Amino acid sequence: MSQISLTFPDGNKRDFTTGVTPAEVAAAISTSLAKKAISATVNGAHWDLQWPIPADATIAIHTMQDEAQALELIRHDLAHIMARAVQEIWPDVKVTIGPVRDYGWFYDFDRAEPFTPEDLGQIEARMKQIINAREPVKTEVWDRARAVEYYRGKGEPFKLELLDRIPEDQDIRMYWHGDWQDLCRGPHLQHTGQVPADAFKLTHVAGAYWLGDATRPMLQRIYGVAFRNRDDLKAHLTMLEEAAKRDHRKLGREMDLFHLQEEAPGMVFWHPNGWTVYRTLEDYMRKRLRQADYKEIKTPQVVDRVLWEKSGHWEAYRENMFIVEVDEEGAKEKRINALKPMNCPCHVQVYNQGLKSYRDLPLRLAEFGSCHRYESSGSMHGLMRVRGFTQDDAHIFCTEDQIEAECAGFIGLLSSVYRDLGFEKFDIKLSTRPDVRVGSDEIWDKAENALQKAIESLGLPYEINPGDGAFYGPKLDFKLTDAIGREWQCGTFQADFNLPVRLDAEYVGEDGAKHRPVMLHRAVLGSFERFIGILIENYAGKLPFWLAPRQVVVASIVSDADAYVHEVVATLKAAGIRAEADTRNEKINYKVREHSVGKVPVILAIGMKEVEDRSVSVRRLGETRTETVALDQIIPQLAKEGQMP
Repeated sequence: MSQISLTFPDGNKRDFTTGVTPAEVAAAISTSLAKKAISATVNGAHWDLQWPIPADATIAIHTMQDEAQALELIRHDLAHIMARAVQEIWPDVKVTIGPVRDYGWFYDFDRAEPFTPEDLGQIEARMKQIINAREPVKTEVWDRARAVEYYRGKGEPFKLELLDRIPEDQDIRMYWHGDWQDLCRGPHLQHTGQVPADAFKLTHVAGAYWLGDATRPMLQRIYGVAFRNRDDLKAHLTMLEEAAKRDHRKLGREMDLFHLQEEAPGMVFWHPNGWTVYRTLEDYMRKRLRQADYKEIKTPQVVDRVLWEKSGHWEAYRENMFIVEVDEEGAKEKRINALKPMNCPCHVQVYNQGLKSYRDLPLRLAEFGSCHRYESSGSMHGLMRVRGFTQDDAHIFCTEDQIEAECAGFIGLLSSVYRDLGFEKFDIKLSTRPDVRVGSDEIWDKAENALQKAIESLGLPYEINPGDGAFYGPKLDFKLTDAIGREWQCGTFQADFNLPVRLDAEYVGEDGAKHRPVMLHRAVLGSFERFIGILIENYAGKLPFWLAPRQVVVASIVSDADAYVHEVVATLKAAGIRAEADTRNEKINYKVREHSVGKVPVILAIGMKEVEDRSVSVRRLGETRTETVALDQIIPQLAKEGQMP
């Protein structure tokens, strides 16, 4: 029989019979490894222990100690086990698909009756029975005709449609968890008992259209979370409880910041308090950009399709664009425009006005640009995912030699901004050239090397994300970590050699000839709407004093103090502090509770003693104690706290 050579992570090689499985490889190494093995990585692909290896390859055997692979398998197996449990309890339910997602999985079901919280408990109990039975997981590759006949016989129309979507040159792989079967690419664990029975939980049910198409049937999606052990599950559930308390939609109502409504789906109605936060953050970013030598511009929101065709967005992004048709006077046909989904093509138009020299570069053009993108109704979520938003967008036009310096300057700006806003930790991923791309390998080498050198020159750790760059160039993605450990993708820095060519951007070089500039796309916050949502949740509504919409409330204890209350408010406002009076005929404890719910950082209580002493009683948000401070002492103190970083 023919032989193949397998190379292990330590560089050692061993010969095996062609078609050997990773399970057999593990057994050949040691009995203990064979017992612990859960999967393998073969030539970079995650590989089921049962799959044969057809040719020479690199191989690594995984155990439950390998977190990424273990979690993928646990969550994937639980999706199948849950679907099996559902069909065992309700045999008439039709199954569809159940992919792994962050922290867990979901599975979509076609069932006439809605699932209830009691149903989820029943499903969980049945899943644990299946896990404890330690039933084997098996896999086979079937021909298409056999698979079609099988699912027709079982009356599973969704599986039949999935079969039609599998390309002819791809295997049709079947998996069994015990006697229950599903169409699946795998890999999976080797028996149900390898899934930790005390480390998962079904969380909720939501509606979902079949294949995300609003014209298709509405299904029921059951979500679950899973980890390698009970402690990790408990920590995650605690984090979810904390996240629910910090939900920006709930806090947005309590703080009277914004609302959304059906007449303008995905568009934010900012209330005075919320708009104060928005404008304060915008003023802060404007100051930082001015210090970094950016030139602020403003470009149109409605732009003719001709520009979007030139830029390539009409072909690649049209389904996410809002189209605007206008009957131009005297025109034979309607003029087709689009609300801009991004600012890049318009920024090139500004750059193209007038001849540019190499002496003008780098040219940094910034815009707080309003954009509109179509998002499905099911994907929208408060401020975090909307249809109308504003980006702290900028594009840097530079030479190839300037990429490294501009990248380093941007990372320095981003680091400083994140620190000012309370985020000390962020991760960087360098996404390199994808298989489908434009530009020569030489240009990609320059761009990737420049980004890599810039990160390393700052001494910052980063990860390589191979093949995930944009089609026009490599990019850096910045993920910040909030107060409860969640990661948020916000900042980005992308090197683009393509759009300047498509939109004919040029500069005159030192040699007197015309050259194409490099276009660097960059954002620090990303979307203002989303970043404000992140800030609200990070601080649980208790925004830093300089950013808080209502900084100080001056509350009277007795009506005789009202005149002094208004004098204090006027003095605070004159010092640049956002202050308001509360002279309602309510008890002071009621006022304090109400304004604490509204997350007002400082409450100044005033009674007759404070009037006589020209002082105030200071209570800060989250503290139970109060202190009496002279008015002429607290004013400069609060004014200093209110200064923008």
